[in-house]
This record gives sequence, structure tokens and C-alpha cells, in this order.
Amino acid sequence: MSALERLEDLGLGLPPAPAPAAAYQPWAQLPDAAGGLTFTAGQLPVVDGALPRTGKLGDGLTTAEGADLARTAGLNVLAVAAAAFGDLDRVRVVKVTVFVASTPDFTEQHLVANGASELFAAVLGDAGVHARSAVGVPVLPLDSPVEVEAILTAR
Repeated sequence: MSALERLEDLGLGLPPAPAPAAAYQPWAQLPDAAGGLTFTAGQLPVVDGALPRTGKLGDGLTTAEGADLARTAGLNVLAVAAAAFGDLDRVRVVKVTVFVASTPDFTEQHLVANGASELFAAVLGDAGVHARSAVGVPVLPLDSPVEVEAILTAR
């Protein structure tokens, strides 16, 4: 089953790769000699050009809501990956970093990050299983609750 078929089975479609919101590019790719090593820009959980929620985990946003937002940001990472590689079935996720805007007492950043990690594995199979960091931060751009970035390679 292809990655796009797996997305469809999840009830999801691949959105267009989000346009940069400032002075950067959506991805940077090393030459093929390096395996097509690709770094995505951080992706917010933008849907149709807007954030569905803003704020911080631990202050009005639950862990489950954060995981859902991380899943949406992860979907945007997949959209960038598809644009970078031309075909989502060529993508291998190597490392993911999930930034979680949270209050100082919130300690479930790793559970929020599962929203993106589980999506990558569900869509890409073994090629979506990766190393990961989940980092609590005081604030993210546009008051987004989460931001997801990835290091990818061709498979």
C-alpha cells in the first residue's frame, strides 16, 4: 500500500506544502551523494492557512489536543517531504524534533510529540520510525502550541 493510500485510510489527504511565513525555504537538501539528506523547516499545525488553536499546553490545552495539533503539523511535514522528494514513498524519516509551547509545570511534551511520530509510522511504515526529541518552550511563532521539524533521507 502506498503512503498516499495509507493517508486516505486514516481519513487524511496530503495538503499542499505550506509556504514559508518568513525569510527561509521549506526544506534544504544535500546532494544525492549524501543520500538526499533533507532538513525540513519547522511546520506549524496550519490548516487552510490558519492555526486552529493557539496557546500553551498546560494552560487551556490538554495533552490530547496537543497531540492532535502535532499530528496536523506532522502532516505538513509530510507535505514538505513529498514536495522535496517528488514522491512520499521515497521518504525515510530519520529524526524528528517537536517543540511544545507549554507552561513550566507541563511535563507531557513526549506524549504531545506522539501525535506526529505515530502519524509518520502509520503513513510510512518502518520508514516512518525515527529518533526524536520533544522540547518544551515558552512560546512559538504565531502563538502556535506545537512546531515539528524533521531530518529525512531517500529510501
